[in-house]
Amino acid sequence: MIALEGKDFDIILVSGDPYADHPLSPVGVIARVLDAQGYKVGVIARPDWTTTEDFKRLGRPRLFFGVTSGSIDSCLANYSPLLRRREKDSSARYRSGKPDRAVIAYSNRLREAFHDIPIVIGGIEASLRRLAHYDYWENRVRRSILLDSRADLLVYGPGELQVIEVARRLSEGRPLAGIPGTAIISHDLPPDFEEIPSYEEVASDPDKFLEAQKTLANYKSLAQKHANRYVLQYRAATYTPEILDWIYSLPFSRFIPVDYHELQMAKFSVVTHRGCLGRCSFCSLSLHQGDRLVSRSEESILQEIRRLTRHPDFKGYIDDLGGPTANMYGMDCHDCERGFCLTCPKLDRSHHRLINLLRRSRAIPGVKKVFVRSGLRYDLALSSPEYLRELISHHVSGLLKIAPEHVSPEVLRLMNKSSVPLDEFSRLFQKLSGDKKQHLKYYFMVAHPGTTLKEARELAQYVQKLEAQGERPVEGVQIFTPTPMTRSTCMYYTGKDPETGKSVYVPRSFEEKKEQKRLLLSDLKPEKAAQGHYWPGPEKARKGSRKPGRHI
Repeated sequence: MIALEGKDFDIILVSGDPYADHPLSPVGVIARVLDAQGYKVGVIARPDWTTTEDFKRLGRPRLFFGVTSGSIDSCLANYSPLLRRREKDSSARYRSGKPDRAVIAYSNRLREAFHDIPIVIGGIEASLRRLAHYDYWENRVRRSILLDSRADLLVYGPGELQVIEVARRLSEGRPLAGIPGTAIISHDLPPDFEEIPSYEEVASDPDKFLEAQKTLANYKSLAQKHANRYVLQYRAATYTPEILDWIYSLPFSRFIPVDYHELQMAKFSVVTHRGCLGRCSFCSLSLHQGDRLVSRSEESILQEIRRLTRHPDFKGYIDDLGGPTANMYGMDCHDCERGFCLTCPKLDRSHHRLINLLRRSRAIPGVKKVFVRSGLRYDLALSSPEYLRELISHHVSGLLKIAPEHVSPEVLRLMNKSSVPLDEFSRLFQKLSGDKKQHLKYYFMVAHPGTTLKEARELAQYVQKLEAQGERPVEGVQIFTPTPMTRSTCMYYTGKDPETGKSVYVPRSFEEKKEQKRLLLSDLKPEKAAQGHYWPGPEKARKGSRKPGRHI
């Protein structure tokens, strides 16, 4: 049973997000999985962390508390890339309702209220802070979140298998050490663990930080010393299509509370796969969900869509059919070493499984339209004109998202992004769209390591060219934010490329970051751009100001 009130729970979950009984809600999925295993589960959503009262509301669980900040790192939710509090920004759409470093705040309140109950932390915030990490918001290297939260166990990556095993072991009175996909504190260094530079070393020596970064991987058992103890990362849990099919077959009601704005537009979305092959340097997916694809079976996805057609609120529209990258469905890795999948000659780029899924999904009675709103990997899509015709003819909601991020070859290399010419995809999209009123939504990034004003102007000129062709490319421009454990964050902190060890230019001042973004958002004049000038417009910030202007 899943409940928000009552007593005598086996497990109580604490989340910084509102509770939603939905397959896109992290706490909703974990609650459903535990419920399916016969455990009585309670949920405390968005607690007041200033006292212990909310944390006592459901009483003492029999087995453990599970703690997560929700679907996004709390500091990322609370601050803009220029460290402005989002609740002070009149243009910010939502307020997070959670404290900075929510996992630590919630866990420590639980320790005050219930000092002897096991605490298990998980979700994206815990996952990417499991080892020593650079914290952009404090501009320093912090130790593992396991120590600051005083938790008994950390679950990284998708947590369904791990949390089932945790519940089973605690029910049987067995220790928690050794569960795949978890991290734990130990006084001893077990055999077969690869030791990386200690917290003390990476906090004081950027070269040691660089050395540790090159070793990070989900498929390894890693150990990192913190003073006289070790943080042990057990290699990742193995998820299979069968496991995903089971998880997404659970009876989610798809209830979303009115204050959970982030999910409202995705009520009838369907997840097709997990993981991403891209290994983008700035993205956390490789060290969270992993860099290998796990796709659900076609029948499982179609069964879920058929169930949706019987939902009382369903109007015939699938909000999104996809995953971290929509067109990677079916590109599962079956037999290869730990190489980079996008360069593997065995990778099936035909999209044949996805094409079949799209055709069958829109043929289901009661379905009027199946939209694909997840971002697209355009270099992969170019490998299959048949897929693009299928997608553009039937599954675009007016715009299609792609994330080229930049146009400079060197910046793209540092980002580990494709160098396939963007113009090729843009021309094909327009050709296949014909008279349809639909366009591309480009995601560009400024101030990434390696980006000087020269590269920023190069990107601005390209954006100007797209605008001259009648496109609207500046809808998605973001300033790079260093998030824990990514390669780009390593570049930002150390000033070096972890792949080559060579120095990398890092734009650090707020003024330069704002200037790079203004280049894309201002009314750029081609003749001025060629001379290195930009047109900042009326919102230009004062020289040296750390306060972002309205456009930031």
